[in-house]
Amino acid sequence: MTAILKVDTIQDTAGNNIINESSDTITIGASGDTTNIVGTLQNNGSAISIASLSTASGSAPSYSARAWVNFNGTGTVAIRASGNISSISDLGVGNYDVNFGTNMADTNYAVVNNSASSYSTSQEQWVLQGAYEASAVQKFNLTTRLVDNDAPSFVAHDVANAMIGVFR
Repeated sequence: MTAILKVDTIQDTAGNNIINESSDTITIGASGDTTNIVGTLQNNGSAISIASLSTASGSAPSYSARAWVNFNGTGTVAIRASGNISSISDLGVGNYDVNFGTNMADTNYAVVNNSASSYSTSQEQWVLQGAYEASAVQKFNLTTRLVDNDAPSFVAHDVANAMIGVFR
């Protein structure tokens, strides 16, 4: 025999609402609670996957960055677009502190970066961006250099287009 239980709210023994139905929303647990789902969580009969919970579009798997930024590092540093980056401090030529909006859990994060600058291949110059120090949970330090094989030199250099992703 199948039984049907119709209620709007289920409470634990302390009187806390653990399941609450209101309009088209079902709330399980309270803010900050960990809720384990046994079985498959569905939306209109389709299983909800991690990919469908992210903001990614397309069919490729999504591995989320904890932070990212695209910025102009010449003159007055300017963030073009970012996620979880609150600001960038210009510490001098080719030297930046990149500050997180929300701190990392520890300093075991990875910084992936690239820069785009126009330099003549006939002069054999290019920008090396990749020296970073993850010694703090609230920021990391990034240095950029201009490599010139003709000189030869390896000098601090501001970059016009810096793109960075942070993973943990």
